[in-house]
Amino acid sequence: MSSFIIEGGKKLAGEILPQGAKNEALEVISATILTSEPVVIKNVPDILDVNNLIALMSKMGVRVMKLGEKEYRFQADKIDMDYLMSDEFVQRCAALRGSILLLGPLLGRFRKAYIAKPGGDQIGRRRLDTHFIGVQKLGAKLNHDFSRNVYEISADDLQGTYMLLDEASITGTANIIMAAVLAKGKTTVYNAACEPYIQQLCRMLNAMGAKISGISSNLLTIEGVEELHGTEHTILPDMIEVGSFIGMAAMTGSSLTIRNVSYDNLGMIPDMFARLGIEIHRNGDDIIIPEQEHYEVASYMDGSIMSFADAPWPGLTPDLLSVFLVVATQAKGSVLIHQKMFESRLFFVDKLIDMGAQIILCDPHRAVVIGHDRRVRLKGARMTSPDIRAGIALLIAALSAEGTSMISNIEQIDRGYENIEARLVALGADIKRIP
Repeated sequence: MSSFIIEGGKKLAGEILPQGAKNEALEVISATILTSEPVVIKNVPDILDVNNLIALMSKMGVRVMKLGEKEYRFQADKIDMDYLMSDEFVQRCAALRGSILLLGPLLGRFRKAYIAKPGGDQIGRRRLDTHFIGVQKLGAKLNHDFSRNVYEISADDLQGTYMLLDEASITGTANIIMAAVLAKGKTTVYNAACEPYIQQLCRMLNAMGAKISGISSNLLTIEGVEELHGTEHTILPDMIEVGSFIGMAAMTGSSLTIRNVSYDNLGMIPDMFARLGIEIHRNGDDIIIPEQEHYEVASYMDGSIMSFADAPWPGLTPDLLSVFLVVATQAKGSVLIHQKMFESRLFFVDKLIDMGAQIILCDPHRAVVIGHDRRVRLKGARMTSPDIRAGIALLIAALSAEGTSMISNIEQIDRGYENIEARLVALGADIKRIP
């Protein structure tokens, strides 16, 4: 288990380019299974979760060729269905949360899928009900092999239908879309997730010959087609990484330029940072964060305390609440962080409290942060990263803290952030990776 040693209190300066979006990459790479023709994906992030999915698909028989930096060609013309029943496949699925995204394309194209209960981080319960109920409504049958914890999903045929999702699950919506594009007839999906990742998946599938309308809304209509063909697709910049860099600049009092952020796809993120008092200047598709010694949390018009809560798109993504929480520790004023989706995502605040932050953990979902306004600096500490987003939040805290910090289990950070220490060192950070 590797660790970071961080010498805090150093200002950052310069420019940084965000990686391709992790969540979109997992979806569109999985979608290449829907055709036997070559599909080229550009701006693929070099991170553990994506690399593990590519390796898994290669084992399944997908021909993968790296065409250049961040560019791959996938051709799924010889899928080994027997491999999907192997213990090796089960073990690989169990270690990778994104493996659930193989369900939709395998079922759509081959009418059969084997999926092990996926693994990932420890942020709380992540139900698979939406995935399974959705494909069952299309006509699939589900069998759970309890001895191996493997789900076998099969269908003689898939028939389009109307469905109202019980929750706007991003991966659940993606799986339903990927199964429905090759189903017979029309599928209508209400309460569909409409994050930019889903929009991008739909645009790519339409470029492959699918007929999806209602893109960017929560009501999708999918007209089934006989087959899909190859295409080229470019992944958007990762909005979570953009938000992380904004938070990093604010916490360290640094001036930072974030290049090519696809600003129009950031949703509420810039406005929410503005509510924390952080200045953000847009220059075309770049973001400039000026050096700011102090930032003050806004209040609601009636004077009540500001609250940040996650919500389905276009609401605030839950993946950034950890970053907002740590940035609020040095703001002037107080803020309530309400993490509605995952019951274990706020447990990392104990480490921030050990560093000197004033945080009241009300329950597993809510925390009140009382900002120091930089009157009291955070102190370096030894920490362990429980998940990707808590990991980057702890890294931001360590960069701003006095003294030396150590973060263990940084493989969790590597799952979602590409070569993070080298990119931050280039900006002036003092970070060393140790085995």
